Amino acid sequence: MEFIFHEKQEGSLCAQHCLNNLFQGEYFSPVELASTAHQLDEEERMRMAEGGVSSEDYRAFLQQPSGNMDDTGFFSIQVIINALKFWGLDVILLNRSILVICQRDEEIRLLGGLQTKRGQNCRTK
Repeated sequence: MEFIFHEKQEGSLCAQHCLNNLFQGEYFSPVELASTAHQLDEEERMRMAEGGVSSEDYRAFLQQPSGNMDDTGFFSIQVIINALKFWGLDVILLNRSILVICQRDEEIRLLGGLQTKRGQNCRTK
């Protein structure tokens, strides 16, 4: 390896920076992660609608902001997991704050990990 890639922290884009630092390149952008978050929001909306679009729970759900992203650049663990699935990678949640990223073929190969702080900030391990 000629150099170590490090993406400087910008705003609250911790998930993007962590993923790019882990994979040593600019593979994930806020636009792509936001698209994943919107897909998750739509899937959640459809699941909530199964209980009836006129239900009180559904109406309350529609009034809430996205739990998958916000205007600061925060992306949820679910967004990170789905972004990694696109690359054919699995995520094992060891506890509430440690994600292990691996590839499963005949055996599980550890690729790296992310640690979240209070469910929001990430850092590459």
